[in-house]
Amino acid sequence: MFSRSTWLHLRIPFSFFLMPVYLFALAISPNFGEHTILWSFLIIHLLLYPASNGYNSYFDKDEKSIGGLKSPPPVTKGLYYVSLLFDLTAVVLGWLMISPLFSVMLLIYGLVSKAYSHPSIRLKKHAIAGWLVTGLFQGFFTFLMCYVAINNFGVENLLKEEVLIPATLTSIMLWGNYPMTQIYQHEEDTKHGDRTLSIMLGIRGTFFFVQAVFGMAAIGFILYFNSFYSHHYSLAFLIALAPVLLFFSTWFYTVWRDETKANYSNTMRLNFISAICLNAFFIYFFFSISHLGQYL
Repeated sequence: MFSRSTWLHLRIPFSFFLMPVYLFALAISPNFGEHTILWSFLIIHLLLYPASNGYNSYFDKDEKSIGGLKSPPPVTKGLYYVSLLFDLTAVVLGWLMISPLFSVMLLIYGLVSKAYSHPSIRLKKHAIAGWLVTGLFQGFFTFLMCYVAINNFGVENLLKEEVLIPATLTSIMLWGNYPMTQIYQHEEDTKHGDRTLSIMLGIRGTFFFVQAVFGMAAIGFILYFNSFYSHHYSLAFLIALAPVLLFFSTWFYTVWRDETKANYSNTMRLNFISAICLNAFFIYFFFSISHLGQYL
């Protein structure tokens, strides 16, 4: 059951690309502790996300590159059972180590992520619905889930603008990023009968769309930092995004001349640069506003 193919399809290192959501929630957390940070981080990044990756890989059965795996091996039935085991372990540990609310949110996330590829629903077939649901749950919902776990809070602590606004911003950013993760999979997705947003937009249209949504996200983050913190963080955020913008612009120019450059390697480079920059910024933001830096 725990074969090499299964471990590869869990794509545990891919959790690094989703880490900015957790770090953003951590940065604005007023009641964090070592116990909740450790367990929430491990449960989400080493169990929940890999479970989702493995489950979707099992039903997709992609033969060409997928996120975090350039040459995916054939899937086995063991992958299906291991992904469910990871999900169950995440839910149980979430309940035992943090709270019932966190456990329920982990369960909801797992169910929604399964709807993405399961043939009975397969959100991946629906360009707009798949895009909206994925961005909403990987962004807004995950942010709230991380915030609940890190602070061991109840639902009543979520219904505040200082929590709902950054949660919304994470979804806007993911709605911008999501079509770009599909841009090199047009052939494979079409073969499976899936109509993703990137297929609907086309390769050049995907770049224009991502550029526009990321622009909205950047404006939203600037307004958020200026309103709740300081313009100093707005400037730091823009500086952190500069390498992402530079690579994106250069890649767009290359793709405009040769659409075959909209490939797996360049997509992973963009994801890696973006994750490095955003993770670094949110770590800096966390240490700065929590004043932990002065103790290092």
